[in-house]
Amino acid sequence: MKKILMLATGGTIATLKTEEGKVPQLTSQELLRTVPEIREICQVETKQLFQLDSTNIHPDHWKRIARAILEHYDVYDGFVITHGTDTMAYTAAVLSYMLPDSRKPIVLTGAQNSIGERETDGRRNLLDAFLYASSSCAWGVTIVFDGQAMLGTRAKKLRTKSYHAFSSIGYPEVARIRDRKVYPVFPVPQGLGKPVAQLELDPNVFVLKLIPGIQPEVLRLLRPAYHALIVEGFGVGGVPYYASADFAREVGAWIEAGKVVIMTTQVIYEGSDMSVYQVGHQIKRTGVIEAYDMTLEAVVTKTMHLLPQCPDLAAFRECFLTPVANDILLPEEETL
Repeated sequence: MKKILMLATGGTIATLKTEEGKVPQLTSQELLRTVPEIREICQVETKQLFQLDSTNIHPDHWKRIARAILEHYDVYDGFVITHGTDTMAYTAAVLSYMLPDSRKPIVLTGAQNSIGERETDGRRNLLDAFLYASSSCAWGVTIVFDGQAMLGTRAKKLRTKSYHAFSSIGYPEVARIRDRKVYPVFPVPQGLGKPVAQLELDPNVFVLKLIPGIQPEVLRLLRPAYHALIVEGFGVGGVPYYASADFAREVGAWIEAGKVVIMTTQVIYEGSDMSVYQVGHQIKRTGVIEAYDMTLEAVVTKTMHLLPQCPDLAAFRECFLTPVANDILLPEEETL
C-alpha cells in the first residue's frame, strides 16, 4: 500500500458558510474524514500548509508548497494537494517548472462546492486524486478533477460553477478515473526521477490584454515597473498597427532595455501563429517571443520561473521554447 502525503491549502473544498460568504476552515484531517474510503487505497498522512481562498495565493505560497514536497519527497510515494479552483491552474503550472520530471505524482484537486455540503463534487474529486496518486501510471504534476487527470501545464479552469470546471487545453488528459479505476491514456515517460528543483521566482510580470482602440503608450508606462510583458493579442496573435500609434516601437523599447516580451492569444484553443497576418508578422520582427499553444497560466509561471535563471534574452528565449511537461508544441519552422 502506497504512502501519500496530503498537503492542504484551503479553497472551496474546505469552506464553511459565514455571514460574509464561504471561508476555508476545514482542516486536512477533517477533509480526510469525509472520505473514509481513502484509507482503503493508501496510507495517508496530512499537513496543513495554510488555509486560504486561492484568490489570495501568490508566489511565496507556491514556494512553500514546493519546499514541503521536497522536504518529504524521499518519505512518500506521492502527494495530493487540496487547493482552491480559481488559481489552481497557476499553481499546477508553476510546480511543473519548479519540480520538473518528477517520477512521483504531485496531484492537485479541489471542488466547486464545499466537501461538507450535501451536493458536492468534493468527495469524488478527493477520492479520485488519491486513486490516481496511488496508481502505477501516475507521474509529474497533474490536476485531477471530474474524473480526469490533466497535465499541470495544460489544465485550465473554464467554468465558474459546473463540476466539469477544468479542461486540458491543446493536449489530451493523461488518465481518466471511473468507478474507482484509473485508465491511463499515455505510458509513463522515460527519464523521470527526483526533481532537480529551482524555486526562485520573479513575480514582476505583467499581462496586458489588448482591446480595440488601446493605445501603445500604456507599454511605456508599464516598462519601468516590470521585467517581462505578456501581451494577449487578438486571434492568432494580432497587434494593432495604427498609422499614428506604433506598438512595434514601444515593444522594441522593452526589448532594447533587455526586458522580455511574449506574445500569446486571447483565444483559448489552437494557439497563436503570428506569421499568418501582417498585424502579427510586423510585431514579431521586433524580437518578441511567441507562446504558440501554451496556456496563459503556463506562460505566466514559466516566465516567472525563468527570469532569475537566464542572464540574457537569448538564453531566456531558448529556455522558454524548450518544452517542459508537454507545455508547448512548436511548429517545425521554429528554431531555438
